[in-house]
Amino acid sequence: MSVATNPILAGFFPDPSICRVGEAFYLVNSTFEFFPGLPVHRSTDLVHWELVGHVIDRDGQFDLASAAASGGLYAPTIRHHGGRFWIACTLVGQAGGHFLIIAQDAAGPWGDPVWIRGTRGIDPTIFFEDNDMWIAGCRLVDPGEYQGQTEIWLSRVDPASGRLLGPEHVLWTGAVRGAVWSEGPHLYRIGQWYYLLTTEGGTEQNHCVVVARSRNLTGPYEGCPRNPVFSHRTLGSTAHRPSGRMNSE
Repeated sequence: MSVATNPILAGFFPDPSICRVGEAFYLVNSTFEFFPGLPVHRSTDLVHWELVGHVIDRDGQFDLASAAASGGLYAPTIRHHGGRFWIACTLVGQAGGHFLIIAQDAAGPWGDPVWIRGTRGIDPTIFFEDNDMWIAGCRLVDPGEYQGQTEIWLSRVDPASGRLLGPEHVLWTGAVRGAVWSEGPHLYRIGQWYYLLTTEGGTEQNHCVVVARSRNLTGPYEGCPRNPVFSHRTLGSTAHRPSGRMNSE
């Protein structure tokens, strides 16, 4: 039995995304304006993690010089498909946008970015089905019902060129009307259902996790009647940090 003590990665490792390949788990994090960018860690028990490399590790992949403080590389998603590792991420800055980047080995070397043109917003995620690759993300609703309202969009994408294919689909605008920043989407298929996992409420004491499902990837999605499925928003500013210990077998 392994015993985990939170945080499992101490220091500066925000916006984690994880995928499993065989018996190993791979984790990637945001690094904003800092270089090298997007560290990749590996674990076999979700408790002990080894840094195996960085996705952005050489000149020519990105120009981070234009990224302001808290700009740069936002909220990567890591997936494994077709024998390769895929990351979708957003460069927030003067010449930013969503991009894909690919490697045979999570330790690298990682290729050059493939830019996804015609999109805006943050928090891209990728989903594979049959021979199709899909990309989803978060953006402000224009015009919105209220300030800070966002929507989760989905489109098929050509991974070689970054070109969007076919129609775009709006999947979700939040579980609670008036809640800001429905963001950080991830899509999963379990049996005959597609599940959309997102957060909302902003990254402070109203932050929570919600889930919706559909029989079709492109929707419509129905929210779980017990949303939010993970939250401590009812505690407000009175919340205290727990001991952080948990067992993993």
